[in-house]
Formats: sequence, structure tokens, C-alpha cells
Amino acid sequence: MRVLLFLFGLAVGSFLDVIATRYNPNKFLLEKKVIGGRSRCAKCGKELGWFELVPVISFALQAGRCRSCKAKLSLEYPLVEILCGLIFVFVPFQVLTPSNIQHLTSYLAAFLWILVFLTLLLITLIDLRLNLIPDEANIFLVILGVLLIILTASHFSLAEGSFLGPYAAITGLRQNIWLNHLIAAISSGLFFGLLIVITRGRGMGGGDLKLGAALGVVFGWPDILAILASAFIIGSLFSLVWILRRKKTLKSAMPFGPFLAIASVLIFFFGGDLARLYLKFLNFIPQ
Repeated sequence: MRVLLFLFGLAVGSFLDVIATRYNPNKFLLEKKVIGGRSRCAKCGKELGWFELVPVISFALQAGRCRSCKAKLSLEYPLVEILCGLIFVFVPFQVLTPSNIQHLTSYLAAFLWILVFLTLLLITLIDLRLNLIPDEANIFLVILGVLLIILTASHFSLAEGSFLGPYAAITGLRQNIWLNHLIAAISSGLFFGLLIVITRGRGMGGGDLKLGAALGVVFGWPDILAILASAFIIGSLFSLVWILRRKKTLKSAMPFGPFLAIASVLIFFFGGDLARLYLKFLNFIPQ
């Protein structure tokens, strides 16, 4: 089953990379005229055959080069395909547990979470290339978040409904799932809005604000706090590395969407462990 999911994910990853590469900010994200048509070599323009488009395998057999002009192909292609394969394999098994594996709603929730992380990967690719986040992607995340709320509302409690596990109860707001996720979206949006005002738009952009609010709808409170904190820590570490390598300066603009995406992955898979380590560090729970 996992092998089939991984192979299907590879194929989806190939299509996802096409969308990210061909995305035009002046067009709809899934504009048929933009993403339609056969794939071509970016260097020589030759139309690629089906045997040149097999995820990962074609790249490996061609030694990462175009068969016609021998131009070097970007590692982005196989990496995106593999990441999508991993999303299809690991996300469902994080959602499905022995206690809920018999319920149809659990499988629907797993499918929605796959779509969430595929969307975050697409946002990452586009933000890295163009330094912007499509509004359509943020709107889609909000829709996915609302659907997840509907599916999981009956299981929302002090101990359930958060990737931080029982530690989520410390922050309160566990009585109503709709209020919980609404507060998370508003808080995240206000936080980014304040940063935009303070930095006069040089530190954050409107796309980051919308993505932060959308993630609030998807993850709820206090998961969004953990995501924001993790994103800024990860962003600071990456910035330090880039500055030390003299590829960036303190005044250089950096896309923040990828850091929010990475932080979302960390909280989704390791939120409870990270919360426990943090509370132990603060001596809130026994060592």
C-alpha cells in the first residue's frame, strides 16, 4: 500500500512542479493555457517524450541531463517528486490511528491533509521562484481548513484536536472548535499585519499575512503559535547560514512562505514532542 501511495505521489509531484514552474502571477493558478501542453526542455525547447517524463527514473537514467542538448537538469524535478511521494506515504499514517482507522471520516481527513501539504509545497516552490504567494493557494487552504473542522469537530476536546497533544490545554480555547480556529486565524493575521506596519512592508508581505491566517484556519490554536515560533527560528537559522556564505545580507529580502511550510510539517509530525521539550526546558513539567 505504501509503495503504491509513493508511486502515485511521484506522479503528482511531477504535475505539481509543472504548475510551480509555469505559474504566471497575471494568470489563474491553474490556467489551462499556462499549465497545459507538453513539457519541453527549458534550454533547447525540444518537446519531451513520455519516456523522458517518468518521475525520478528518467532523471536518473539521463544522468540529470537533457537527451537532446545535454543541458544539466535541475535537481528540483526529482526532489519535488520524492517529497510528494513522501507526503502521500507519511501524512495518512500520521492521521490514521488504531482508534479511528475504521471511520470513513478519518480517511477523508487524511486526504485533506495530503492536499494541505501539497499546497504548502506548491506555495514554497512559487515563493522561492517569484517571492510571492498566490491568493488562490491561500483560499484553497482556508477551504481545506473549514472542511477539516467539519470532519473533526466531534473529536475536539482538551486532549484532542491539536498536534501539540494534551499540552494544547494549557492555552485554553478548547470549548469550541470554530472559535478556536477563528481566533488562531485572526491572531496570526494580526501578528503579520503588525510586522508589516512596523517594517513598512520590508520584513513581510501581504502573501505572508494571508498564508499565516490560512494556516490558523487549518491548524487552530495553539498550534499556530508553535508554527509561527518555529518558522521564525528556522528562518533565522537559514538567514544566518546564507549571510555567513555571503549569499545574503541583513537587508536582503527572503521569502517567508517556505519557513511557514517547514514549520507546519514539524508541528504536524512532532508537535507533541516539541511542546514537551519546550515545557521541560521552562521547568513547567518534571524532567
